[in-house]
Parts: sequence; C-alpha cells; structure tokens
Amino acid sequence: MSSTLIATRGSVTVAGAIRTFTLVGTEAPAEAKPLILVFHGSGQTGDKHRAFTGGVFDALATRGALVAYLDGYRGNWNDARRESRFPARRADIDDVGFARAVITTCASDRGIDPSRVYAVGYSNGGQMVIRLAHETPGLLAGATVIAATMPAPENFLASQAPPASLPVMLIHGTKDPVDSYQGGTMNWALRTIFKVGGSSWSATRTARYFAERNGITSEPTTTRLPKKITADPTEVERTTYETEGVPPVVLYTIHRGGHTVPGPSAAPALVGKTSRQIDTADVITQFFDL
Repeated sequence: MSSTLIATRGSVTVAGAIRTFTLVGTEAPAEAKPLILVFHGSGQTGDKHRAFTGGVFDALATRGALVAYLDGYRGNWNDARRESRFPARRADIDDVGFARAVITTCASDRGIDPSRVYAVGYSNGGQMVIRLAHETPGLLAGATVIAATMPAPENFLASQAPPASLPVMLIHGTKDPVDSYQGGTMNWALRTIFKVGGSSWSATRTARYFAERNGITSEPTTTRLPKKITADPTEVERTTYETEGVPPVVLYTIHRGGHTVPGPSAAPALVGKTSRQIDTADVITQFFDL
C-alpha cells in the first residue's frame, strides 16, 4: 500500500453557510478508515494549525486514518464556554452541525467508518471537542483535548447534557501561559486578546471529571515516563484512570511544557516549550488503538 499523502480541500454547507476543511490521506484504496477531526486554536485555520504542529497529525494518515483539518469561523469555534464573545459565539455558528456534516460527507465520499470518528482539539479547538463530547453522544469514538480544560459549571453551556461515556485523552503543560494547568480565570490581557472569560477547572480536575463521567471511581495510577531527549527540559507524567468494562481516561502532564502540541515541531517561544519527549500522534494511536 502506498503511504503517499494527498491533501485536498473540501466544503460542506451548514445552516446556509459554506464551511471548509482540508483532508489528508493516502491515495491507496482500503477498507473503511477511521476519521480524525482536528480542531485548531484561536486565530488559526486548519492549514495554519497543520503548519503550527509540523504536520504531527499527518502521521495518523500514514497509519491508515483520514485526517480532516477543519476551519473555524473567523479563526474560532463556538465552544461551550458561557462567557466566550468572539465572532463564532456572537453569530452562534453551528459548529456541531459542521462536525456532523464533515463526518457524513467523508462517509459518503471517502468510505470512512462512522463508528470510528475521533476528535482532536487544541486550545479553543479543545474546548470545541469538550462541547462535542457532551452534546453529541454516540458521534465520537474518542476525544483528545490539548491545552484546554473543563469550564467551571457556571461557565459551561452544556452542563445539562445527559451523561455519556467516552475514552478521553488530555494533554497539558504545567507552564501553559494561556490556559493554565491549574485552572482559574485568564488575566485581563488574555481575556481581551482571546475574547473569552469565566473560570475553568484544573487539568487534573478535568481528568477526574471525565473519569467519573465514565463510571470510574478507583484511584488513578501515575507513571513518570523516561526522558527520550536529554536536552529537552520537559518531562512527561501519565495519569491513567481505568476500570474494567468502561472507557479509560488518561492525562499527559507535560512538566515545564507550554501552550503547545507535543511533537517534532516547536511552537513559537511566546507560548512556552514544546515537548519532544512524546509525540502526540503516537500517544493518540496507542490510546485509541488506531
């Protein structure tokens, strides 16, 4: 089978608006593939996020998945934070409908397996994945949230969503200068820049929340992973919540890591250190058994 990747532009119409995305996959025909929906951060597009991460998620396509880099509305997603006030929220853009439409199109045109759809989101995109995890039970087979944590209940528009279990992976740096690992409220400057507000939980409380939502009540196990690159100052700790018979939850804590996606390509220093001790595509592949 050829592993040559081809990137193509696609579009769907949602609520009368044309929404766009980039599909990355191999040219070789195969059985039904899993679909990876990638949601970028604030101010990006799908293609900009692909460049920002050094194409780290393209590796999932080389392993047999179809990867869809979705484009937000004017650089943002209409996530479930009550106090968001960027254009996607003000216009009440139907990003849930957008995700559904991309899945439907890829099932029809590209033969993906609708039972193996995974969402990966970074920052504002991570918040969008949190919304999908709550509002679309059964749509996703798994979720990865990077550099984003649960909005506090008073700041969460989907708090009344019915419980639904889902395997969830969280990745967060302890030195994230934008979405704090410890949670809380962004400072005035960041609230102004990103047009968001309200309080969020810590990464550890977020992980426990998803574990309890899945029916996991046992204490987690935590493992410090061996360093792969001595010169890289970051270190990685994996905390796993699991109980037989229910989907697991895992939190990768990137000690000294910033507001970044771990992998081979470093983000601008302004957002902190990018860990190369793990590769995000690798841990996604392992956790979801892709």
